[in-house]
Amino acid sequence: MAKFIRELRRREVFRTAGLYVGVAWILIEAASIFLPAFEAPEWVLRALIIAAVAGLPIAAVLAWVYDVTDKGIEVQADATDTVVIPFGGRRMDFFVIGLLSVALVFSVYLNLSDEDTADPASITPISVLIADFDNRTGDQLFDGTLEQALQIGIESAPFIAGYRRDSAKRLAGSLDVASSVLDEATARLVAVREGVKLVMAGSIEEDGGKYTLYVRAIDPKGGEVLTSAEVDAKDKLDVLAAVGTLAGDLREELGDRNLDREKLVTSETFTAKNLEAAQAYATAQSLQYNGKYDEAMTFYEQALEHDPGFGRAYSGLALSAHALGQTEKADELWKQALTTLGTMTERERLRTLGLYYSLVTRNFQKAIETYELLVEKYPADDTAHNGLAVQYFYTLDFKSALRQGAVMLDIYPNSIMGRSNYALYAMYASDFDTAVAEAAKVREQDPSYFKAWLPVAVEALASGDIGAAREAYNNMMPAGVRGELTGQLGLADAAIYAGDFNGARDLYAAGVELAEAAGSQYYLATMRMGLAEAMRWIGSDKADVIAAVGSALETSGGLSRQVPAALVYLASGEVEAAAAIGEELGHSLPAQSRAYAALIDGLVALHSGDFVTAIESITAGLDLADLWMLRFYRGVAYIEAGFAAEALDDFSACFDRRGEASAVFLDDLPTWRYMAELSYWQGRSQLELGMLHEARQNLSAFISRRPDGDSLAVDARQRMP
Repeated sequence: MAKFIRELRRREVFRTAGLYVGVAWILIEAASIFLPAFEAPEWVLRALIIAAVAGLPIAAVLAWVYDVTDKGIEVQADATDTVVIPFGGRRMDFFVIGLLSVALVFSVYLNLSDEDTADPASITPISVLIADFDNRTGDQLFDGTLEQALQIGIESAPFIAGYRRDSAKRLAGSLDVASSVLDEATARLVAVREGVKLVMAGSIEEDGGKYTLYVRAIDPKGGEVLTSAEVDAKDKLDVLAAVGTLAGDLREELGDRNLDREKLVTSETFTAKNLEAAQAYATAQSLQYNGKYDEAMTFYEQALEHDPGFGRAYSGLALSAHALGQTEKADELWKQALTTLGTMTERERLRTLGLYYSLVTRNFQKAIETYELLVEKYPADDTAHNGLAVQYFYTLDFKSALRQGAVMLDIYPNSIMGRSNYALYAMYASDFDTAVAEAAKVREQDPSYFKAWLPVAVEALASGDIGAAREAYNNMMPAGVRGELTGQLGLADAAIYAGDFNGARDLYAAGVELAEAAGSQYYLATMRMGLAEAMRWIGSDKADVIAAVGSALETSGGLSRQVPAALVYLASGEVEAAAAIGEELGHSLPAQSRAYAALIDGLVALHSGDFVTAIESITAGLDLADLWMLRFYRGVAYIEAGFAAEALDDFSACFDRRGEASAVFLDDLPTWRYMAELSYWQGRSQLELGMLHEARQNLSAFISRRPDGDSLAVDARQRMP
């Protein structure tokens, strides 16, 4: 053996092998960089690696047989007098060692670079729509179940955003397609329409009690199969776990370099324990998405019967109960959902917590922290970006809401809901040009999307074109029950702004009938409160006004009823009733509720002539939440206290932020009527500061919108310079 090794060394086989390995190593690492840059097929790199491995023994044999001498390449002699090339000996050893060192350093550098590029934020988001599986087993238990499980599995990759299948099915219904299901062809049409980058089409087959699942990832435009995966399940109970494995394979093929296979098996597969629970859950999700909350609750409960630890089913059930006004039941279900957070994937857990903080505790700052973490970990998650945008919106940070809304549109450029939200954020930010332009794009995609008319109506009101605003609200009304009710609210709101109080009363009264017929408690309470406000402006009997307020509050609570109720109570001299609402809001966790409580306390003080206390109280409320209505009423308190400059500053802020007055309670229900008095108070503060020209313009504008005999209009005429 020793003699053989000496002969290998003499024939320079070790040197040749080292030199070969170093060169091949560097070439393969370089190819792994440059071949993808030139969009070379994957087989080219694989072929290069195979060739390199196969070439090593060939190089060793050639080194044994031949030698490089000063006379050229010759057959190795048995004697030791072979003349080698000048850079042989130790210098050749150093050269080979140096080459291997370079190869090692190059490889380490590339691996570190790969780790950097594996950062989720550095990977281009991939939107994915999962088509209906081709169920060849004849077992209906697999229908609608495997798709949900696969979506949860692939969404554990931070750069993958699953497109809602319910949205896709609804959109498919509006397309001219022959299929009534979301098969591969229909899914591709929807994906092209919505800008979704990838369609996944799968199948399941049975063979002797065993199952084979196969999924292809397809380019929706050209139909090219970009990658595929196949997995077997030993029996029906193993199918869901097999879907988790399948999802892991697809994630790896799509570029997920941080996949933990062990974790995938234990915690990142579908969270339901059996197919019955999974199918019931999938059915409930679809019903909930389509607003059928009663039916959805039935299927959520079925899912929990099959799997009592199914956390997502608890949160879904809680959402449906909340939508139906079953507040106590919803709170109890949320508590149960929180106990099952450990059964969820990380992505599911963060989504659930974000919803809980936003909808239940109304702790918007905590919700922002949760959604920011979700965005950091899963930058392609459109739900995370949308949720974060909504929380920014609730905290009045409209610029950040716009920024996050834009990110969502980057992921789903044709998302109607995403673009509509973007238009509304711009509207609230008083960027009416952007709001109207984006809303027009929404109507181009879906003419029946009623909220896309709201920015048009608000921009018209801001421009003084009340007729155009009425036309926009009328355009909402054919778009289903919510469109009709929102349009009716808008018409009544515009009537109050225009000073047509009798017309507003009639519109609200008709709206009450519409809401009762539709069975919508939320709209019914809002209509009744608007009716009470209109009655107050008309000068209806005080008892009738108070009864109307009570009827609204009995129907449904919430800031959009409680705050107007307090204002009507104060205007009617019912100070204790207003103070009681303020006290109730003061014990709420959400900062905005407590800010409105401070406003009501300040207005109670203002009613008694205690201007300093009023200003202090409202200012304390502004420290909690810088709300438009608090700015307005602090301006009123300032002017009544004789501080015209401070008042004008607040009124100017209200004008600059007039987009917030389009729906002051941030629920997209029109409240432009609160802008009606702004020009009066601006005129008064300008008048006291000697700004006669500006005061005349504002007071004249106010008078032009008020009926004869209106007390504020009479006061404005008397003050007119």
